[in-house]
Amino acid sequence: MKLLPGASFAAVGIGAALFLAPALAGAQPISRAEIDAALPKLEALAQAAVDQGQVPGLAIAIVHHDALVYLKGFGVREVGKPDKVDPDTVFQLASFSKPISATVVAAVVSENKVAWDSKIADLDPAFRLSAAYPSAELTVRDLFAHRSGLPGNAGNELEDIGYDRAAILERLRLVPLDGFRSHYSYSNFGLTEGAVAVAKSQGMAWEDLAEAKLYKPLGMKATSSRYADFLAQSDRAALHIRLGGQWQAALTRDPDAQAPAGGVSSSARDLVQWLKLEIGNGRFDGKQVIESAALAETHQPLMARGVNPANGAQSFYGLGWNVEFGRHGLVWGHAGAFSNGARTLVSIMPDDGLGIVVLSNAFPTGVPEGLADSFFDLVKEGSIEKDWIKIWNDTFDGLFGPAVAASKARLGTPPQNASPALPAAAYVGRYANDYFGTAIVTEAGGKLQVALGPKGQRVHPLQSFNRDVFIYPSAPEMPDLMAAATFEIGPDGKASALTLEDLDDLGFGRFARRAD
Repeated sequence: MKLLPGASFAAVGIGAALFLAPALAGAQPISRAEIDAALPKLEALAQAAVDQGQVPGLAIAIVHHDALVYLKGFGVREVGKPDKVDPDTVFQLASFSKPISATVVAAVVSENKVAWDSKIADLDPAFRLSAAYPSAELTVRDLFAHRSGLPGNAGNELEDIGYDRAAILERLRLVPLDGFRSHYSYSNFGLTEGAVAVAKSQGMAWEDLAEAKLYKPLGMKATSSRYADFLAQSDRAALHIRLGGQWQAALTRDPDAQAPAGGVSSSARDLVQWLKLEIGNGRFDGKQVIESAALAETHQPLMARGVNPANGAQSFYGLGWNVEFGRHGLVWGHAGAFSNGARTLVSIMPDDGLGIVVLSNAFPTGVPEGLADSFFDLVKEGSIEKDWIKIWNDTFDGLFGPAVAASKARLGTPPQNASPALPAAAYVGRYANDYFGTAIVTEAGGKLQVALGPKGQRVHPLQSFNRDVFIYPSAPEMPDLMAAATFEIGPDGKASALTLEDLDDLGFGRFARRAD
């Protein structure tokens, strides 16, 4: 459970949201004076969030049309160390990477080298979905709009246990589709395939294409789609999770497998350049770097996402962008989150030429959204409508609370009539399926454990629960979230199969025993 897909909103009709736009058409654009008046209050909110321990560190960048109006860091890069966050501190962006990757593809589209409606079968003939018709008709637009029919978690679990990008994309052909072009289903590896296919059509690796088409032309020297480049930065933010009520830099996250969807790292200063490009409809430093028509397609609302649970905005997805119609009008945006320690946000009000980026080095926290919503209130209304930071903090705090509570209720205490496990020899062995590959159960120090992944790098200790049911923590960042490992015992008294509950979302959690 590494990369969060974002909030899942109830379905709404597109017409309902678009109906809001004309009512706002007569609103006056905001002035620089209104923005300047809001900045001291925004800065006070950001400093308070750090002082109160809501996040270890923050970086904020604000652009109005083609002018930088605010750029500052707060707090520390890593708890327990003195290094401060500054405008050049590099953060892992998580899903904030998606609109950046959409900009890269728009640059290729603007050169007439590929189209948003180019078929993946033409760009990357080896890629397949589980059904023939979607495989033949699937386009770059389908994948960047999350309407391919791939379920949201497809591929994430493979990455989590150590598979690389090529292996994950190849195994997506095993995943049953949930419709095709019928509804929105957020897919990290679907979008990744869309980006990779464009790069392959240009004879380049995705990481090189992103650098050539966006990072270098905009002078984004600290920005990369490679994890190794992030690690090479001396001024970088560590990831933090809450353990025992305290922020700790306990985990790391290598997102290379899904680099287009979640693997960009950048600084607030670099992202100023990209904000200028987006707000300027492809113009940067007085030049049309990307054709406006190609870039404008990324901001069109294509798929209904529902209602934003915190601010009530009608929400849609474009191409790598959330498109919302809310209390202050049209907003383009995207959040990023690694459940093992990152929260980021970009939010742009295009009609006002105003954009904000908020980067933080912790999860869970709603501080990025809270600061952005508060800033827009201050600019548009002169005061903050609600305590947005609290509202968003409560939203993120509630993401896993119910799941953890349900886990404790179901697996926290063995049943009173629990039976002891069979001898370890009944369970030890090699199990496998086509999607996840091998699961090897061994005995170590008198206890069972299961090793997953191509190199057996994901190891879960198994704790006896009730006869052939064992439990294990399903994610290192959430040690209280337990899952069940259930063995099926054959006529010979040995396990014939093993089902791992946390890998069974798509029905691939059952592993059959194989000969050693």
